[in-house]
Amino acid sequence: MAAVSISLAFSVDPQRPNQTPAFAFSSSFPRNPFLFSGKSLRASLRIAFSPSSHSSSSSSSASTTTETGSYTFLEDSFRTGRFLSNEELEKLKTLEGFAYFQELESGSMWVRVMRPEDMDPTVKLLAESFSESMLLPTGYESVLRFLVKQYLSEKRGVMPHAVTLVGFFRRRPEACSDGDGVGEAEELAGTVEVCFDRRGANASPPSPIPPKDSPYVCNMTVKKPLRRRGIGWHLLKASEELISQMSSSKDVYLHCRMIDSAPFNMYRKAGYEVVKTDNILILLMLQRRKHLMCKKLPLCTDSPESVDMVAVDNELSSSSNA
Repeated sequence: MAAVSISLAFSVDPQRPNQTPAFAFSSSFPRNPFLFSGKSLRASLRIAFSPSSHSSSSSSSASTTTETGSYTFLEDSFRTGRFLSNEELEKLKTLEGFAYFQELESGSMWVRVMRPEDMDPTVKLLAESFSESMLLPTGYESVLRFLVKQYLSEKRGVMPHAVTLVGFFRRRPEACSDGDGVGEAEELAGTVEVCFDRRGANASPPSPIPPKDSPYVCNMTVKKPLRRRGIGWHLLKASEELISQMSSSKDVYLHCRMIDSAPFNMYRKAGYEVVKTDNILILLMLQRRKHLMCKKLPLCTDSPESVDMVAVDNELSSSSNA
């Protein structure tokens, strides 16, 4: 039988008793649309009224006042529609200000947290990647887009325990094909998902199952025309940098399919080691065998690790996780 949980919280401005409070709604159905199992169907419903920026400092609960007032320091796109602890608010502020920049041979890229305006292009990119990796017909891509959008919306609801990062790329003027010396506008180049702890972990993770209390990197993909430029490498580096800021655990896990030799080589160059591999019986479930890989981050990652980027670019033809 499906389990449904509902929580309701609101704040009303005493100086505006007739105001109609706005509310935020988020749901999950199911928690992970890409992984199907015979487990009971779970759905969750969270409703929280958005706090007014002019609300009075008097409140029946001092902690509620602190949390409500702190929302005014966050942009609308980072408000989760639920009350957060002070620690969660601080982490949201870290996510809001996170940015990773890197110069590449053919241009420059930067990585930040996905915002609402990035949702549709990110959904399109992920749907195309999943369709390509699963050898699905083109007509099925619209269904994938629907499922991916539901999934990403749910992940936004659990911030700051999990987050989707997006990377943008801008070509150098001399690299443009028209030769007019004018660089192209930035474009979405790739995306990656990072789970920081148990609350942000997927309910049905792929096998071999990683520890839910440890950071986990997944759903990384690069737009096909922009591969072989080191973009996947720097999406991974940006994820590690953010994990260093957000999590006390330095053991980072990810999956890599055994057939994906290029991403596997990239992960090995980045310092990841195989800790477990799927049993061959997983093939009976019509799934690809995967490696579970792990890396212990250094205590300080102020600068990206040095690596032969030419070698990475030559080997990396794609960088996506199953």
